[in-house]
Amino acid sequence: MSRHEARATALQMLFQMDVGENPPETALFTLEEAALSEADGEFAKELAFGTQEKLAELDALIRKYSYQWDVDRLANVDRNVLRLALYEMFFVENIPHSVTIDEAIELAKLFSTEESKAFINGVLDTIYKNHLENKEQPEV
Repeated sequence: MSRHEARATALQMLFQMDVGENPPETALFTLEEAALSEADGEFAKELAFGTQEKLAELDALIRKYSYQWDVDRLANVDRNVLRLALYEMFFVENIPHSVTIDEAIELAKLFSTEESKAFINGVLDTIYKNHLENKEQPEV
């Protein structure tokens, strides 16, 4: 298995908690069904639950940089891809931002629409340039 599959599983877990309003315990069933390696399973869990814990900060960033789009009006998948990628960019060490952005685009290709790729890339790249390039933490 791979970290790409771990990210896809984490996205599915986030989607269940966000759109399905399922508790984290229910989202864990998705993790169990994914048959990830132990390390990839832990990575998926860290991403899903870490993202869920930091939703207010992440949504504030999305709101600030997704010009003219309210977070709640974004496509459900796109919103959660952005949240997941931003959590990884700001709170997971030793993963280059370019890898995180590429993975977010791949998740959009897999789970969303063709147009989503450019939107997600633009938002993540802008946030990176405005915050992480200078090692700044998000402003909420």
